[in-house]
Amino acid sequence: MDNRIIRMCFSAITVAVLSSACTANYWNINRNQCGVTDSEMQRDGYAVKAALIGIANGVISPDVNTTQYTECLLGGTMGGYMADSNPGLSETISNYNPKDEWTNVFMKSSWIIPTIYANYRLLHQVTDDPVMWAVGDIIKVAAMHRVTDTYGPVPYSKIGQNGEINVAYDSQLEVYTKMFEELDAAIETLMPERMNNFSASADVIYGGVVDKWIKFANSLKLRLAMRVSYCAPELSEAMAESAVMHEVGVMTSNDDNAVFSSWGTDGNPINRAVEYNKVRTHDDGSACITQGGDSHAAADIICYMNGYDDPRRAVYFTQSEWTGYQYVGMRRGIEIPSLFSVGHKYSGVNVDVDDAAFWMTAAEVAFLEAEAVAVFGYDLGIDAQTAYEKGISLSFEQWGVTGAAEYIANSTLVPTAYNDPAGANSYASPSSITIAWNRSADKEEMQERIITQKWIANWLLGNEAWADWRRTGYPRLFPCTDAGNKSGGKVDNVTGARRMKYPEDENVSNTVNYQAAVQMLGGDGDEMKTRLQFDCKENNPSYSR
Repeated sequence: MDNRIIRMCFSAITVAVLSSACTANYWNINRNQCGVTDSEMQRDGYAVKAALIGIANGVISPDVNTTQYTECLLGGTMGGYMADSNPGLSETISNYNPKDEWTNVFMKSSWIIPTIYANYRLLHQVTDDPVMWAVGDIIKVAAMHRVTDTYGPVPYSKIGQNGEINVAYDSQLEVYTKMFEELDAAIETLMPERMNNFSASADVIYGGVVDKWIKFANSLKLRLAMRVSYCAPELSEAMAESAVMHEVGVMTSNDDNAVFSSWGTDGNPINRAVEYNKVRTHDDGSACITQGGDSHAAADIICYMNGYDDPRRAVYFTQSEWTGYQYVGMRRGIEIPSLFSVGHKYSGVNVDVDDAAFWMTAAEVAFLEAEAVAVFGYDLGIDAQTAYEKGISLSFEQWGVTGAAEYIANSTLVPTAYNDPAGANSYASPSSITIAWNRSADKEEMQERIITQKWIANWLLGNEAWADWRRTGYPRLFPCTDAGNKSGGKVDNVTGARRMKYPEDENVSNTVNYQAAVQMLGGDGDEMKTRLQFDCKENNPSYSR
């Protein structure tokens, strides 16, 4: 059996999901919708592979429209990586006046929660191997934590009971706690089998290497442990220390990175999404080289990397068409200029159709360790400076560039001011933070330095960057402009969006549970300005000044 049959199976699952109502039982997917027998699907792990890829498709969706909303228009803009550059997009997340169809995707898109759980159920139907189930649990957590990071309280613990999404919500801390339990259980299941790898053909992430899945699970634990560092410090410390000090431990090299590249014929969906409506030729017929359409690279990250003379720029961005500007980003949260006459000139996002997507990397893990030790004093058996510098070195290696040692040692370079070539949206340098580690710095400076370099290393993981920015206030990002803020006073220019509003349908189809979730949120309720449970740091510099 070949990959054509697997794709047929994925298509059948998708059709079944899309034809279901929001309250449908996602578990009731017929077992044999693929036009092949069970024995054919079992051969060499094809059935398991189909299910695991299906769950994985809930992390970064192969569906271009879904990915455009989650990775570009939401995570990309809120994380300071991308700027909306199509003036036809008049109701946007970055302008704080988004349509429901922009903000409801993580909860209501058939390509995320239904896809995750339909394939999770399929996995439990086609195999009774606890190792495969544990791997499925790890991927489910990798996908679903992005949902709670977007809204706060969400349906989670009840979804698996009957497949319905119209169920009671869990508080955000309850979701994280449940995820810690699931990751611990998965690790416990995998440990006795750590030397017994399963079929490489069934696993597109790690080729069946069990040790790698244990490291990924521990690394996810560490990521979520730092997410709750301010709202649940004791839980955070316990989870962080148990992850890093575990017998197998966390990711330590780029060989451990969680990387997904099984996109199918359409290729990397971020490539397609950023190039929607791109300007291909100038008036004189010459080719436009920036490759950007609906999204271009953001001014924020380019100003930091220009200031640091960062050699990763050539990997991250396309060069601009503004005379005298090699790399120049578009500012987020502005009145978007004409794409044809102005917008297309800004640097684009350099991602190819065949590029893989990083779910999590060893570089991120090193920065998580550095923050845990330097800022919170957790006992991880490592030195904060060593972890910080390792994170930078791993990132340089990951992106295939040289010069890490010189970069790490630089103690003078700082982010540049934003000089908008169009003249309308210039702004002062967002920060004076330098690169080289400073052992005498206070904890706040250490945190800013760590998170800034983590942000640069985590390029394109916009939802993770947005979560860090809300939790810590770093990196310091450019505020929305007065003209670009379309919220009618509901969202502050500097404080920005702290969450996305729930899908409008929830107050109709799931009224009682929705209203209970709004009560859990507290503050201003179901609004973009309401802080989530993890967003409670005192004197957070991203709070309105």
